[in-house]
Amino acid sequence: MARPRYTALLMIVTIDGVAASGKSSVSSGVAQALGVPYVSSGLLYRAATLLGLEADLDLRGAPDLLNLLGAHPVRLEPLAGGNRVWQGERDLTDDLHSTRVDRGVSVVAALPEVREWVDAQLRALPEPFVAEGRDMGTNVFPHAPHKFYLTASARIRAERRARERPEDVPAIEADLQRRDELDTVQSAPAPDALVIDTGPLDLQGVIDTILTRLH
Repeated sequence: MARPRYTALLMIVTIDGVAASGKSSVSSGVAQALGVPYVSSGLLYRAATLLGLEADLDLRGAPDLLNLLGAHPVRLEPLAGGNRVWQGERDLTDDLHSTRVDRGVSVVAALPEVREWVDAQLRALPEPFVAEGRDMGTNVFPHAPHKFYLTASARIRAERRARERPEDVPAIEADLQRRDELDTVQSAPAPDALVIDTGPLDLQGVIDTILTRLH
């Protein structure tokens, strides 16, 4: 379909949604169409989770996690085609999507102190960009002019994720349902967000739905 014209005043687009709803892939596609970076907040939570697990910390202990992050700072590198997360010269990115990180990240993301740490890093980034992750439109960038929220059934999300990982669909679905319950507070859509059910759409269909609103 024909691409809309994008205004030069476009600054921030937020794409929120439930776990495994396609936020990263959609955000990357939208960012590439706009010619701007996309920012994956979830990778920062995953980095905090990974480092906490490697240090054998209690993931519910915000002071210990923040001390660890202060002693070993991480840096998000936002790119249109995909984000990278660095700890010094170590690229953490490929280690952030393991099952053990999946199972711990909701616990870490629920800690107010860790959320403040992530939000501060995101707000320091130069505009324009596409911001992807939980509560981007409700808390981190409530002033964003364009907000979207992606959703789909747990079964559809599990089937999609199973194509990326060698795990059974029922097991993934159960994990996603558990995460949905843990993420209830952070996963609510902004009142002014357009909610998109990604179930009946392919990736390009979701991207096009968003792009048609950005003109």
